Amino acid sequence: MSAQSVPIPQTRGTTLDISSLPSDASSSSLWDRLSTWASENKAVVYSIAGVAVVVTGAGVVYYLNNSRGEAKAEEKRRASKKERRKAKKEKEKEEIEKDAAPTKVEETEPIKKQPTVEAEPAEELPKVDESTVDLLSDQERKEFATKLKIAGNKAYGDKSYNEAIELYGKAILCKPDPIFYSNRAACYNALGEWDKVVDDTTAAIALDSEYVKALNRRANAYEHLEKYSEALLDYTASCIIDSFRNDQSAQSVERLLKKVAEAKAKAILEGKEKKLPSPTFVTNYLQSFRPRPPPAGIEETAELDEETGKGQLKVGLIAMSTRTGDGFEKASASFDKALELGDLGEYEGFAFNMRGTFRYLRGENADALEDLSTSVKLQPALTQSFIKRASMHLELGNREAAANDFEQAMEQNKEDPDIYYHRAQLHFILGEFAEAAKDYQKSIDLDRDFIFSHIQLGVTQYKMGSIASSMATFRRTIKNFDKVPDVYNYYGELLLDQQKYQEAIEKFDTAVEMEKQTKPLGMNVLPLINKALALFQWKQDFQEAEKLCQKALIIDPECDIAVATMAQLLLQQGKVTEALKYFERAAELSRTEAEIVNALSYAEATRTQLEVQEKYPQLASRLQGMGGGIGGPPMR
Repeated sequence: MSAQSVPIPQTRGTTLDISSLPSDASSSSLWDRLSTWASENKAVVYSIAGVAVVVTGAGVVYYLNNSRGEAKAEEKRRASKKERRKAKKEKEKEEIEKDAAPTKVEETEPIKKQPTVEAEPAEELPKVDESTVDLLSDQERKEFATKLKIAGNKAYGDKSYNEAIELYGKAILCKPDPIFYSNRAACYNALGEWDKVVDDTTAAIALDSEYVKALNRRANAYEHLEKYSEALLDYTASCIIDSFRNDQSAQSVERLLKKVAEAKAKAILEGKEKKLPSPTFVTNYLQSFRPRPPPAGIEETAELDEETGKGQLKVGLIAMSTRTGDGFEKASASFDKALELGDLGEYEGFAFNMRGTFRYLRGENADALEDLSTSVKLQPALTQSFIKRASMHLELGNREAAANDFEQAMEQNKEDPDIYYHRAQLHFILGEFAEAAKDYQKSIDLDRDFIFSHIQLGVTQYKMGSIASSMATFRRTIKNFDKVPDVYNYYGELLLDQQKYQEAIEKFDTAVEMEKQTKPLGMNVLPLINKALALFQWKQDFQEAEKLCQKALIIDPECDIAVATMAQLLLQQGKVTEALKYFERAAELSRTEAEIVNALSYAEATRTQLEVQEKYPQLASRLQGMGGGIGGPPMR
């Protein structure tokens, strides 16, 4: 979703990627700094729908968190089938037996000791129906209700669900009690009668608005009825009531949030206009390849008729060099027209490469793959086509195809430094940092003038825990590339991760000034966003942080990182409604289904929080109360 230097979008569910991906690095490091803070303040963090909500005195802030779900999945895989069957049986038994405890109201009354928990013989059970219940005294109703409930519990344990339903129904006649409704709902749950589960749990919740088991049962029924938003709300309320101690409820929220987000993502994709992402994204993608002169014959000085295929290739390359939104749109249209006009001769493979590149950027993956495949057939020596196709394969989850493309590229030219740089990106994304470092170094050995190989090597060393080596690499890179803003921006990110706030801000300011001087029309806004994060984390200066994000959005209105950062800042201040708008905007700007699902996960979690505040105001105040006094520690 974020702008990147390489064609491998990173999702926000991954760990810190202060990475290669020049722009994605900023986005990823945001999530990692939040994660680090959360790990140090576990008492105020809860996992919810793959999103952890960090509760502070000022509000809450969400960040994606996969580790807990992965750990639980691994734990489940280790359990034997026998153990799982045993756990299932025990859970079924507890569904009713736990409810045998008195309600909160009953606890305040004298409780008579029951002679036994065994159900009375059927002939000794109270005879009660709608016509006779009014004749009973209050004490008789209580006693009859208890006996009928115990008998219902016994029938449920024997899986005589219809008998249990009848017994709980009679108990309800004697005394409408949330436990009786919830127990009868458990019977309907076992029979798969989901609408009746909803009816009975709703009645139970009306009597006890914080009845967690009833909320969970209703949520489960809603999920079976495919009413995912309603289920999400109930599970969220349950988590808050339980102070987020129930892993099962939290996992249910995670599952549901993903379902809601995926359903909405598909709808968005179906109606989504295919267009180029922000200029920041496109620029960072294109500059992940070493700058090379245009093919001889279509360079800027070549005299070509613009109404020819070759002429349109020249127009596209000139427009692309402006690094502006309009320039990129013009370039994309020109490459399309070049292939429509045809008669490209030796430039046909290059034309397919360029059209495939912009199709990829527009999210037209199938067409982009076809173009790049045509390019490698027409001009196999153009290794860039193999590299781009490899990156696309990796994004689509086909690691083997990606590795094969890198091998084919090396067969064509094993001295091409771009091959090693982008193969290093593949290793980095997969967490294979030692292999990534080797390839970045090989890329540097072949061409020391490409700054991103140096930056990436420093970041990889940092990820490997070699902090001193990383800092040395960055200092050396600044010395050799002292006029390039990118190195200051990414060095600043590492300083920020180490909470060296003043130094980090100085580096971001240097990068901003250089961007203004060297690229006034196509300024990279990432240093502005990083400075906003630094001020927020260091001084909780929300006002200045917001100003910087707004400035970034004026320069690049479609920069998804600026949008997402603004959403986080607003949410941290408790401005939930405003934050929701920005999260939804982030989803609109997303390019792939995975990116849209991530953005919508934030949006749906935020929307659910608003619904909880509206429907359960007492829970909203409790949630805020949990963060009392926690607003001080900086997030990093």
